[in-house]
Order: sequence, then C-alpha cells, then structure tokens
Amino acid sequence: MAKGGKGRRRLNKKQIAEKLQDFFVQNPDKQHSFKEIFRALRLDTHPAKMLAVDVMEEMAWDDFLVRKGDSAYQLNMNGQVQEGTFQRKPNGKNTVIPDDGAAPIFVAERNSMFALTGDKVQFTLMARRKNHIREAMVTSIIKRAKDTFVGRLRVEKDFAFLISDGNIFVNDVIIPKRKLKGGKSNDKAVVKITQWPTKDNKNMIGEVVDVLGETGNNDAEMNSILAQYSLPYKYPKNVEDAAEKIDPTITEEDYKEREDFRNVTTFTIDPHDAKDFDDALSIRELSKGLWEVGVHIADVSHYVTEGSVIDKEAVKRATSVYLVDRTIPMLPERLCNYICSLRPDEEKLTYSVIFDMNEEGEVLRWRLVHCVIKSNRRFAYEEVQDILEQNGVVDGTGEPAPLPANGKDYVGEYARELVTLDRLAKRLRAVRFKHGAVKFDREELRFDIDEKGKPTRCYFKKSKDANKLIEEFMLLANRTVAESVGKVKKGQKPKTLPYRIHDQPDPTKLETLRQFVVKFGYKVKTDGTKGAISKSLNTLLDECEGKKEQKMIETVALRAMMKAKYSIHNIGHYGLAFDYYTHFTSPIRRYPDTMVHRLLTRYQQGGRSANKEHYEELCEHSSEMEQIAQNAERDSIKYKMVEFMSDKIGQTFDAHISGLTSYGIYCEIDDNHCEGMVPLRDLGDDYYDFDERNYRLVGRRHHNKYQLGDAVRIKVAKANLEKKQLDFSLADDD
Repeated sequence: MAKGGKGRRRLNKKQIAEKLQDFFVQNPDKQHSFKEIFRALRLDTHPAKMLAVDVMEEMAWDDFLVRKGDSAYQLNMNGQVQEGTFQRKPNGKNTVIPDDGAAPIFVAERNSMFALTGDKVQFTLMARRKNHIREAMVTSIIKRAKDTFVGRLRVEKDFAFLISDGNIFVNDVIIPKRKLKGGKSNDKAVVKITQWPTKDNKNMIGEVVDVLGETGNNDAEMNSILAQYSLPYKYPKNVEDAAEKIDPTITEEDYKEREDFRNVTTFTIDPHDAKDFDDALSIRELSKGLWEVGVHIADVSHYVTEGSVIDKEAVKRATSVYLVDRTIPMLPERLCNYICSLRPDEEKLTYSVIFDMNEEGEVLRWRLVHCVIKSNRRFAYEEVQDILEQNGVVDGTGEPAPLPANGKDYVGEYARELVTLDRLAKRLRAVRFKHGAVKFDREELRFDIDEKGKPTRCYFKKSKDANKLIEEFMLLANRTVAESVGKVKKGQKPKTLPYRIHDQPDPTKLETLRQFVVKFGYKVKTDGTKGAISKSLNTLLDECEGKKEQKMIETVALRAMMKAKYSIHNIGHYGLAFDYYTHFTSPIRRYPDTMVHRLLTRYQQGGRSANKEHYEELCEHSSEMEQIAQNAERDSIKYKMVEFMSDKIGQTFDAHISGLTSYGIYCEIDDNHCEGMVPLRDLGDDYYDFDERNYRLVGRRHHNKYQLGDAVRIKVAKANLEKKQLDFSLADDD
C-alpha cells in the first residue's frame, strides 16, 4: 500500500504548487492556516506537508501569497501597488509598513521620494533581484505626518538652515532670512515647511514659527522635546480665560444631591512635589472588623462640560505629560491645581466608590456616589512610609504592621487609619497575585533639579508599601466600576464604556524570552493557561531578583508583554489578571477617566448606551497620545542624564555591564545609575565577537570575556546633548 492512503501516489512539487494555486484563487478572501490547507488538499504525510510549506514560502517570495503570522497565508490581493506608513532611519535603512499589516519592506534612499517618518505613502514592490531582500519604491506621498520640525538654527550671510534634532533630513531645510522671526544662530526653533522637496529641488524651504531659546537653555531644550512630538508647550489663552470664568462655589443644590463625607477622616497620599491631587481615601470603622473605605476622585466632569472649549483642548491633549522638570497639564492650571485638586481643609466635589470591607479585604457591599469631601491631611508617600515603618512594617515583605504591644496605640498622625488601609491593601494585593497578576516592580530614574533646571542628583526610586497602598485601592475602584457596566447577565448587551485592556503576551516574544533565560539557568512557560504562564513569569522574576542579570531579564520579559491600551471592546487586563478594568481614578491627568465619569453618571441616571464608534475613536486617540507622551518623557530623562554627566568628562566610575550588543557594551554607573556605551571599536586590546547564545563578548586572540553584570571601571569619554548620548571608555584600557 502506498503511503498516504490506498492507491494514492505521492505528489511532486509541481502538482502541489498547482493544487495550492487553485485553492488560494478559489478562496481569496480569508487567510488559511497550515492545518486548513493540509486538510483541504488531503496532504496527510509529513513529506507532503513539508513540501507544501516550502512551496508556500516561495509563493510568498514571489508575492503571490501574503504571510499571516507564523503558520498562515492568504492570496495577495493588493497587486504591486500598495499604501503604507514610511519609517525613516538615520542609517539609511528606511522601511515602509504596509497597511495590511505585512512585514516592513526596505526602501533605499534613492526610492524614498524624501518621505519622512509617519508619512502615508503609496508604493510599488520592485522586481526581486537574486539573493536580495524585497524592496519597495515610494511613488507618491499621500499625506505628510507633520509639517513642523524642531532643530538648531544656523544663520549665514544670505540665508539660514535648520539642523534638525535627530538628523531626520537628508537635505537641509533652508530658511529665508526674512522668515527667521528674530531667530539667531544656535537658537532652538520650530520651523514650518512651506515647500517640500521635488526631483528638481531636493531642499526643503521653511519659516520659523517659534523661537524656543538658546541651545542648552533648559526651557528651550525641554520645549524642543515637546515640539518634536507635536506636544503643546504653552496653554491657549482662550482656554485659560474659560477656566478663569468657572465658579468654584459649591451650591446648596450640590450639597443636597451628594453624600456628605466632610466629617469622615480623609487624606491624600501623593509624591512630595505633586500639585494636582485627584484621589483621596477616607476610612471609618462601621463595627468591629467592618471598615468603610472611600475612594474619592476629583469630579472633573462637573466643571468640564462635554464639547466646551476646555473639553476640546483636553481631548486634543488626552493626557498630562511629565518631563523630568515639569508637568504639561491636560487641564488649565486653575482647574487641575486649584478647583478640582483635593487640597487639604477645602471642601471639594468628588465621584466616589465606597466599599464596605471586612478584615480579609473582601468587599461585602459597595456603591458609586457623588460626594462632598474635606481632606484632613495631605501626605507625601515618604511620610506614610515612615509612619508604617515606625509601627513595625518591613517594606517589601507583604506583611502588615503587628498589633501594638501592651494595649498601646499606633504611633504617628492618623497611624491607625494608615495601618488599617495598608493591611487591607496587602490582602487585596495577595489575592490579585493568587489570581495570576504579573509582578513588575520596575525602578524609576529620578533627578533632583536646581532652580536653573540643571540636574544635581540622579537616583532610582522604588515603589514602596505606601505607593502600593494607594495603587491597590485605585485598582479596586477601577475594576469595580468596569464590572458594574461590563458584567451583564447572559443574553444582555453591556453599555459602551472605555476599558483599559491588556492582551496576552506575544507567543513569539515569549519563546524569545524562554530561549534567553535558559542561558542563565532559568525556565519559563510559553504555553498553557493564562494563570500558568503568569505564575511562571512571576517565579522567573522572583528567582532573578538581586542577580546581575535581573535588569536584562526584566527588560526582555517586558518586551514579551503587549502594550495596554484603551478600547470599548473588552478583552480583560492580562497583567492585572482582571476580566474587567477601566481608568476612573485620574480624570485631572487622563481624558479616558473623564469619559468614564460622564458615562457612569449617564447610566446611573438611566441613560441609553453611548455611541460606540465615537468612543472607540476617542480611545484610539488617547492610546496614541499616551505613547507619544511616554516617548517625550523618555527623551527628557535621556537629556538630563547626559546633562548630569557632561561636567564629568574624564572622570572614572565603578560600573557594571547592563547590556551587550554586536556594536558595544552598555554600562550602568553603580553610584548614579547613568548608562552609557563603550563602542566595540574602542576595545583596542583584541577583536571581539558577540556570542549571542551565551550573551557575552569574546576576544579572538586573548579570549578575554565581557559578560552581563560584570563589574567594570569606566571613564566618561563624551556627553553629546544633541544626540542625548553618553560614550564611555574602559578605564583599564587607558
């Protein structure tokens, strides 16, 4: 009997190719997994299946098929002319990302039509040359991503140039001298392009729209970062004028319509330099072992009405932006720092989630209500941490304070309330991790800044028990209100609500993580239930804690995680192990929270479900603006790090290897956590190969090794503020 069934002959490559071609032409509208294809073509032997896979790879190479993921294909319906988004690289390795989600395609500079990052372009696929990667040619620029750019002015006798931040232009931007708006050489400026390059004239022509100040001036540099991402660095006057007209008076009607919490112990806990207090906690004992905990959130939507001038500006911004030395608020200062801010000893309007909880941290009852509160005390995290530790809390152990000895009371201002909240928060946290939440406790790089904006100290800030206390009650409030709308009886449709969603880890990236950690003797699950994978991730993070490879493993593990975003289509939050989750607790600094407040109020009043398309558009915009704000924040950290080290050229420091690549060694200084790179070309004692498998550099002649976590002595070689880049050399080599 022949293999693969009675009387059936083995198919050759040509026959399989014909069958595949017929199959895809007859089923053009959907993608097909290997399993579906093998079943449809009755390929039931391993050699036939492998031959089919090879043929499909060739068909994709010839652009007959489009690859979809690791194990599926679809007929290429796009032909050779497609649309996509252009990505420009300083090294000339430009790409275009097709709109259909296919892999990025290389675009040589001569075929780019001077497109810039983010531009929407039309392109054609070029004829494939033997042994060459696939290439595309831009045929037209459909829509420019932006028309204003930031850089340094160079003014000469007859005209001026813009030297862009990040060297994003191939050719200079020429500025006529009459269009300089008073800008001088070495000034940072925002320039609007008035004439784009053509075949005949490769230069762009622009005009200065704003002079930010002299290069190196702190305000000029921070505003440059904002302008580079098209983020606002000043508030429109008409919006500030509208905020000035808002009456902060709490009316008799307000008191009647709201629950009165003015006489309940209430306080805020925030960073020591915070000005916008958008959340407060209240606590009172209802009976022995039964506590009422209120999570009170600034009632922004009471003051900011939908469609108003202030609201339109808030929608546009979507989030506050936190640079190293400043906050660029979503709302005008009068609202975020005064009217809405839950300042101590002032009566304020809130939207609140009130929980009745037992000693185990279980929620017995809860209600969502509009309130009037009066905060008794404004705490900084450090003050709360001190009070907890004075009462026996050991940070990081997850254990609450023991009972005071000899019937004494707890020590410190509002100590009993704070110790109780800490105890309940730790119960909530333990349950969350038991249900599969992932433990990422990343440290944040912080700076102390002098009055001129110059960094005087650089250090890591770790989240302590006081931070986690607030975090757990905010998570509880966010989850509870999301469940109240999203969790409905079978057969019912939930009303529209923006959720904060977080998908399961990318399987390919999880496999990369597994292969990476096995080099250090660790294991991690890449398949199984959601809970099993998250438990395995937590075990890995616990096991590598304190080891030299910890930071790198955490970085690779984070890359395996999907990005959290906003959407009305709920899929749950993987990282927190919540089936329903939203953002309700920060409407002063996040627009989605304001949306959630409005919708919850509407639904409490019996209102109909809101328009899905409208709210999904707002969710997408908010997710995009959040990412842009994070990029700007990262750039400000890089800039301040380089600025902090710029007066230390030639000085030596103890450091450790924090990363290795084929082009250099990343080193983090032990004392201040600033990171720079030792270029491989500067290691003059040998020629080094990057051993990716074992994550080390090995010298060819002398077999010297550099491994992750190794202690090294470095010398600060260069501090390039324009590129936000630190270069080190190994002190032993000098």
